[in-house]
Amino acid sequence: MDPELRRSLMRRVFAHLEAGTTDVAESVYHHPVATYTSPAQLASELELLFRGQPLLMGWSCQLPRPGDYLSDDRSGAPILLVRGDDGRTRAFLNVCRHRAARVVEGRGSRRTLVCPYHGWTYGLDGRLAGIPDRRNFPGIDTDANGLVPLPVAERNGLIWVLPTARPDGDVWLDAQAHLGGLDAELAAYRLEGYHHYETRVIRRKMNWKLVIDTFLEPYHLGVLHRNTVAPLFHANVCVFDAIGPHLREVLPRRSLDAQRGLPESDWDFIAHHTIVYVLFPNTVFVVQVDHVETWRVFPVDGRVDECEMYLDFFVPNPIDTDSARRYWERNMDLTIRTVCDEDFPTSEAMQRNFATGAQTHSVFGRNEPALTHFERTISERVAAGRGAA
Repeated sequence: MDPELRRSLMRRVFAHLEAGTTDVAESVYHHPVATYTSPAQLASELELLFRGQPLLMGWSCQLPRPGDYLSDDRSGAPILLVRGDDGRTRAFLNVCRHRAARVVEGRGSRRTLVCPYHGWTYGLDGRLAGIPDRRNFPGIDTDANGLVPLPVAERNGLIWVLPTARPDGDVWLDAQAHLGGLDAELAAYRLEGYHHYETRVIRRKMNWKLVIDTFLEPYHLGVLHRNTVAPLFHANVCVFDAIGPHLREVLPRRSLDAQRGLPESDWDFIAHHTIVYVLFPNTVFVVQVDHVETWRVFPVDGRVDECEMYLDFFVPNPIDTDSARRYWERNMDLTIRTVCDEDFPTSEAMQRNFATGAQTHSVFGRNEPALTHFERTISERVAAGRGAA
């Protein structure tokens, strides 16, 4: 993050703390409950957002060497990411061109990609390199039967994939354009130097958007989290900026109070705030004091009331000692305890209440501007997509 932007954000936070205020939306927003319960809404989200938008699918540090791969199906497309011998990351449909078997599972490292069904073999560039008993497949054009490529971009340590193959096979993806004003901001974090600590896969009985909603307002911190993280933060205070469909929300920690009266040149922004981004449409990207965590959220099997998320911890230094491993284990456990034991049970109860028809709308206060921006953006994109169909 640019130094002047950090200072500007801190000035805004200090002004709110002085005045007892927070950033606010233009008005109270009445959000339809149907966006969390409607199968038609979810079907449109899957088509327009999860298949029609670039998605964050990994970090560069998760594929450090040629031959490293990972697979992911949650977007609705079977995605395979692999780093080639030339150092490039490529994305393919994880589908063998012979009988549509899955070529790989999970993550690992291979010099070639061999289908486990009949042994058709592909290079790290996706090219069809071998067919057992080749004589019984006369006329097969190996150049035309490689793995189907997907548009992909690796930029600033992050890997983006468009989960829909283009008819012309074009694999160019403009991540810079997708991120807009966030591109340079994320670049300043130097994420390409980070290390992957752990991934937790979490499944919950609630709409995927409710996961993201819980990160988008500090209004609840002093109540729901009073025995966990509330003492660390100024509750009900945030600085919010919409950046195209994305957003940034700055949450001040109580340790910021020690910065009062210091010259601006001595301010330490990262050490005294949690910075929450939503990388549209489905990733919560959280910059903490000493690490970055991402929550990539997906609906489960077309069900409007169930979701699965990948919680990833990325850290700036290698985890090569027992003390470092214990430290990050404690950090992960605190995150799980706060979000999974407090936020998510509350959201699951909300989902059950939505299903009863008890109310038609939720009420978002003016003090919840990030929440309003996210949900309005989803609704507007879906409405526009339906109108264009």
